[in-house]
Amino acid sequence: MGLMSPVNFGRGPVRAALWIGQMPINVHNTGLMKTTNVRRFLLLPLALAGTLIVGVLDDAEGQSRMLMLRLEGASRLDCTFSTLAMGDWDDPATTVEVTPSEFELAFFDIDVEEGTAEAEGQFGSSYIVLRYQSGYLHLMQMLGAGPLRLTTVLAQELEDGRFMAIHTRHEYSPTILPGFTSRPEMYVGACSVE
Repeated sequence: MGLMSPVNFGRGPVRAALWIGQMPINVHNTGLMKTTNVRRFLLLPLALAGTLIVGVLDDAEGQSRMLMLRLEGASRLDCTFSTLAMGDWDDPATTVEVTPSEFELAFFDIDVEEGTAEAEGQFGSSYIVLRYQSGYLHLMQMLGAGPLRLTTVLAQELEDGRFMAIHTRHEYSPTILPGFTSRPEMYVGACSVE
């Protein structure tokens, strides 16, 4: 026997028997609500919702792409960091202390194609190696004494138009001197992009 039995298209309700294995299942359409009307009723709101979602996603993707292009074309960054997390070792455990910060940092002569930039800091300017990749601009500075400093600017815009930024300092000195980095530090803040 086939999958469907013959359908009676008489004047009464449409009846069909669907065979699954050896067991018939009766499907009835009483005519009160036809399948085509149900489909139209359900498909119209779904189509409208889909159109709205695609429109919002296209707009968000377009805005994200514009931010990425703006960051990739940066020639100068002026950054401020308002939160500092400083790590330390309290043998055998590790600790972190989070405090407010008023740290500023600026990068200029940024050349993404060449992978170079200059940094303005409290001890003058220094050479920076940089890399832009998929909405992340990484600026790496290795100091002559060995410590590494890394700043990452994200293609994520804050309400004031600046971009989210993270600055880390990979340093350690046995003696803590106020005003100098002597423990690993992470700053969170924002950068204006020119």
